[in-house]
Amino acid sequence: MSIQKFSTEIGGQHLEVEIGKLAKQAHGSCTVSYGETVVLATAVSASKPREGIDYFPLMVDYEERLYAAGKIKGSRFIKREGRATDEAVLTARLIDRSIRPLFNESERNDVQVVITVLSYDGINDPDFPSVIAASIALGISPIVWGGPLAGVSIGHIGEEWVINPSVEAKAKSDLELFVAGSAKEVIMIEAGAKQVPEKTMFEAIEFAGKHIAKLVGFVESVIKEAGQAKRETVIDPEQNKEKELVKNKVNQFLETKDLSACFDPDKSKMKAAIVAIEDELNEILKEDSEVSKDMRAMGLSMIDAALELAFKKLVLEKKQRPDGRGFEEIRPLSAEVALLKRTHGSGLFTRGETQVLSIVTLGSPGDEQTLDGMEESGSKKYMHHYNFPGFSVGEVKPLRGPGRREIGHGALAEKALLAVLPENGDFPYTIRVVSEVLGSNGSSSQASICGSTLSLMDAGVPIKAPVAGIAMGLVLDDQDPNHYQLLTDIQGIEDHSGHMDFKVAGTKDGITAIQLDIKLGGISYQVVKETLEAAKVARLQILEVMAKAIAEPRKELSQYAPRIDTLHIDPDKIRDVIGTGGKVINEIIDKCNVAIDIEQDGTVMITSHDEEGAAKAKAWVENIVKEVLVGEIYDGKVIQIVKDKNRGTEIGAIVEILPGKDGMVHISEVDHTRINKVTDKINVGDMVKVKVVDIDKEKNRTSLSIKALLPRPEGAFEERPKNDFSRPGDKKPFFKKFKK
Repeated sequence: MSIQKFSTEIGGQHLEVEIGKLAKQAHGSCTVSYGETVVLATAVSASKPREGIDYFPLMVDYEERLYAAGKIKGSRFIKREGRATDEAVLTARLIDRSIRPLFNESERNDVQVVITVLSYDGINDPDFPSVIAASIALGISPIVWGGPLAGVSIGHIGEEWVINPSVEAKAKSDLELFVAGSAKEVIMIEAGAKQVPEKTMFEAIEFAGKHIAKLVGFVESVIKEAGQAKRETVIDPEQNKEKELVKNKVNQFLETKDLSACFDPDKSKMKAAIVAIEDELNEILKEDSEVSKDMRAMGLSMIDAALELAFKKLVLEKKQRPDGRGFEEIRPLSAEVALLKRTHGSGLFTRGETQVLSIVTLGSPGDEQTLDGMEESGSKKYMHHYNFPGFSVGEVKPLRGPGRREIGHGALAEKALLAVLPENGDFPYTIRVVSEVLGSNGSSSQASICGSTLSLMDAGVPIKAPVAGIAMGLVLDDQDPNHYQLLTDIQGIEDHSGHMDFKVAGTKDGITAIQLDIKLGGISYQVVKETLEAAKVARLQILEVMAKAIAEPRKELSQYAPRIDTLHIDPDKIRDVIGTGGKVINEIIDKCNVAIDIEQDGTVMITSHDEEGAAKAKAWVENIVKEVLVGEIYDGKVIQIVKDKNRGTEIGAIVEILPGKDGMVHISEVDHTRINKVTDKINVGDMVKVKVVDIDKEKNRTSLSIKALLPRPEGAFEERPKNDFSRPGDKKPFFKKFKK
């Protein structure tokens, strides 16, 4: 196969595609370069359908390689890449959510798309070339797929729209948006924003659409030039005959059934009704001699399709929702705070049968999460974790680590709150929020956003504004795309049988996060606009209910939360606070029972649950960095008696006046009366009050006096003249002679 190269320009940079050089045994493969970021995409499909499943088996994997960024793993013991980072999982989900709607759900052949990052320049995010590469790899392969598609990232800096902003530009943008779509429709949206108004958000999505249309044209030209013929679906006449036979029998059965019980707003009753119909059909087919075991399984899978059709008719023709609500009506809401007395903050949010308990834990700056990935380095001070146990939906499910769904929902809630968190300088705590889903019947991710807001305010975290989230749905007529119905606050059956799950979170002033997933080929920009407007109306209603539970953050932190004292020191003094090998700082931490974090600008943060220990540690640090001045008075400790090297007589004492700082009290400065030995008055270990009388910075010597703070008794020995160099014990005064 010859090597083929293609290129176009977008966002002021070249997008380059190469086909036929790497991964030649994959059914479709290509490399895509943007700047110096390079990704390899491969697409492979199984030759035969997988038996015994009732879903389309698509796997999308995004492989970060540390070599791409010129890194070696920080662990001392494990140097190869381990489990996927959260960032890699989120990118894999973004690609999956973009390409999945364009597959035929009836397909049962396993399909795997793998994106491997070969080079990362630290400027251009791999998300953009990864979506393009996946689209091309599938498009040029024999795998049947309804593409192509394209995607772009959009930033907003000042009044300017920025296409595929660099990592540096993203930090300045009030919007981080990724849109995937076809030439005319939107397929997937992922966004984080700083309270951006709906109008501005829609303008950003429309702006993205214009560039997506151009990119789709480019991808189509690549596929036309380098693509393979699509695999034809071979229909087994005998199997097709069996399918028609079963289909007729199932339809005859369903004609006699009232499916309204399958749309009961009570999820447990709805499940029971569906199971009852499936069991009855199973028994009928089991007794039918014309129906084999495999045909029976095929018949049972048709129940789901029948329910979806009945749901669409209910909404579009009868203008009804399964639970009788209006199309813009939200399920019953409730909000509570301070449920748990020992945690730092807690909030319970309930919407219909969906119930989420969110808990806040505040920690020291040192509790932040260290990031060591291909793209990410540094640390993370705010984390949101989402748990979805089986009991929340009345199911038995092994308790394992978080799956892709849990990681994705946690990241969405985290993104929704980032825009309203206080600046680090105003609130230096590390914040962890955990949302426990206790019941779920649709939109638990948005409930976790509401629960997180409640818990943060209960904990006293000074967020800028409360955030709420809502999930919007869509039912679309297959024959007429202009005949559709939006649904506010979708529940389980509406999510499962509907065409869209459009999650929108924000404050009263604007949007902070969006996540759009669809099940059909795409939605119009008009649907996007109407959804954003309807979501705002619903969000404001939810915020009103939340405000009744707690209107603003508490003024005081929980008594069980740690306190952080902050002080600033000269950065040149940091080494003095740390000490050799950390000796000094570790001593402070151990003796004061605190945590200490020091930043390069000299900011020192002391975290403790003990007010007295924190005060002691703060004073300790202040004393270490304090500059000693002449005339100051200190309570010091005698740490050494100084003797003359030649005579062995005592000439003074070394007194520690501050941690790591000391000075010398000459024997003549111990007392007003003449003494023969220093130890006649003071000994090692004694605490004495001293005054700083002289500082010689060149020789780094500090002279101290005890007698300067003592009243001079009557008749006390007068000061010796300055030229008297006699030592205690000398019989005659000694005068040094100088020759001219």
